[in-house]
Amino acid sequence: MTEKKNEPEQKKKSTDKAKKGSPAGKSKGKDNGTRNLVIGMILLVVLAGAGSALAKNRTNTHAALPSDVSVSEGYGISFNPKAPVKLDVYEDYQCPNCRNFEAVNGNYINSLVRAKKMHVVFHPITILGPESALTAAASACASDQDKFLEYHMALYQNQPTAENSGYWTNEKLALIGHSIGITSAKFDTCINTGQYTTWATNVETDAAAKNINSTPTILLNGKPIPPQDQLNLAGLKNLFKAAGVK
Repeated sequence: MTEKKNEPEQKKKSTDKAKKGSPAGKSKGKDNGTRNLVIGMILLVVLAGAGSALAKNRTNTHAALPSDVSVSEGYGISFNPKAPVKLDVYEDYQCPNCRNFEAVNGNYINSLVRAKKMHVVFHPITILGPESALTAAASACASDQDKFLEYHMALYQNQPTAENSGYWTNEKLALIGHSIGITSAKFDTCINTGQYTTWATNVETDAAAKNINSTPTILLNGKPIPPQDQLNLAGLKNLFKAAGVK
């Protein structure tokens, strides 16, 4: 009699366990997980949009602009905008890896610019400190003298071993320009007055809005060239050829 009395209770416990382990229970757990994942993705999109809007709000639309600048291309210094293949070069003049990239590829890229075979946009960003801003602004002064490519290379060839060490001064930056043939007094004045420091900030602001926060970042038709391929000139030429550079 005792066994029969306890039998309904055992069936009830078994039923409760079955409900807890039922597919419906598991499905509900999965639904919650999916919902949380979707909510998380939405939050990321919202935050990214807010960051982009904040960056745009920091852009100074009244900044003095050097020659060859394209506002629509992130305030970069743009060459050959009608060429079919585009290369975006995001570098910091204090960046050792950027110096290495230029040492390997700079002459080749510059030759494509001069031959009008490639649309190249240079974005001198300033993530490494105040002397990055000084050199970026000075490169814009050189652009006004039609010497951007030469000055760009000269800055890397004279890059010091330490960042923000006091090496880059207005006087030093002017002398670099004189060494590549810039003779106009307007160039020295441009450097000494910091004419393009606000422009340099705009370049950095635009890059940050695009989540470009490391250098060098090299984009071929909008797609990043992996770091392991950036110091291989033969490989870079093949990539350019495959993209349509003749």
